[in-house]
Amino acid sequence: MGNPNKVKAERGFMRWVDDRFPATQMWQDHMAKYYAPKNFNFWYFFGSLALLMLVNQILTGVWLTMSYNPSAEGAFASVEYIMRDVEWGWLIRYMHSTGATAFFAVVYLHMFRGLLYGSYKAPRELVWIFGMAIYLALMAEAFMGYLLPWGQMSYWGAQVIISLFSAIPVIGPDLTQWIRGDFLISGITLNRFFALHVVALPIVILALVVLHIIALHEVGSNNPDGIDIKKKKDESGKPLDGIPFHPYYTVKDLVGVAVFLFVFCVVIFYFPEGGGYFLEKPNFQPADPLTTPDHIAPVWYFTPFYAILRAITFSLFGLDAKFLGVIFMGAAIAVLFVLPWLDRSPVRSMRYKGWMSKVMLTLFAISFLILGVLGVLPVTEGRTLLSQVCTVIYFAFFLLMPFYTRLEKTKPVPERVTG
Repeated sequence: MGNPNKVKAERGFMRWVDDRFPATQMWQDHMAKYYAPKNFNFWYFFGSLALLMLVNQILTGVWLTMSYNPSAEGAFASVEYIMRDVEWGWLIRYMHSTGATAFFAVVYLHMFRGLLYGSYKAPRELVWIFGMAIYLALMAEAFMGYLLPWGQMSYWGAQVIISLFSAIPVIGPDLTQWIRGDFLISGITLNRFFALHVVALPIVILALVVLHIIALHEVGSNNPDGIDIKKKKDESGKPLDGIPFHPYYTVKDLVGVAVFLFVFCVVIFYFPEGGGYFLEKPNFQPADPLTTPDHIAPVWYFTPFYAILRAITFSLFGLDAKFLGVIFMGAAIAVLFVLPWLDRSPVRSMRYKGWMSKVMLTLFAISFLILGVLGVLPVTEGRTLLSQVCTVIYFAFFLLMPFYTRLEKTKPVPERVTG
């Protein structure tokens, strides 16, 4: 048994804290007495893993800023200094660069789980919208951070992406110059991207994550059956198909974290460059505005949308191909925000939806992966045609959803979760 006086002192301290801050109440509401469905499976690891990677990125990012020089003259050299001379600097840098890849990997899998089990449908529309806002902020955060090593691919990748804004009629050139802060990408651009990457966007992301979790815990977690566990409760008001998040899912998540960290460490120590996909070979050369790399491509987690941009090779309604490509690329992300109102199915989970939904989701996932590969490769006539086909499939999944989800025959949903 513990020391009675120590236990009494701890309880007294917690009472003192609770009188001034609802620490115990928050713990009970969001962990100990937050009832989650008892049939969570493999797909439900990725939310906690995304949170883990957010913490990793913040901590390693803070450490890197201690030795980083955000100037055109010193940025590349400071990264080399971190890698070669700062004690354990190479490990922290690889944890951060590999962490960005791992972060997007788990976020994409987390989003796919939402599509698979209908986690965007009522009453979880706000949970989905906050999640999509996090994804959008992460893309901005990653883009800003990509310029900071000040290597060849960082410089020219930013040049290509920022120049896309110049395609916007009337305001395009001025908007592009405003984003750069100069007539070309320079130390001014690097400095403002550093400020946004280190200060502004992390604050936005943290705020959105808090809102995402609060919204989730207000309406309750979805599950593979898409059943609302709050409908079936015992005499004490506890969901019959629910279990407290702590200790059951905290322990389960720790198993997922252990497996994930094993894979993460293998990549860090043995494949930190990812064959040139995590850290591109041209980025080991300092930025040179006078020398263009043979092939410019964004990091892999942007490539599906870059492939959609390049798939638009035609003009329409008086809009040139470049501006039309920017519109399609933006629409590919924007359509995700309205997903909750496109799905007209009476059921949530793909387990009980009809064959049309299953076929469309499969085609969507395949087309997204193909677009991701095509976005890395140089343009050829055949690849452009394939990217156009995959772009049509991508948009068809969303735009035809109100029709095939309403028309298809669904399976009966059980009253209780099935495991």
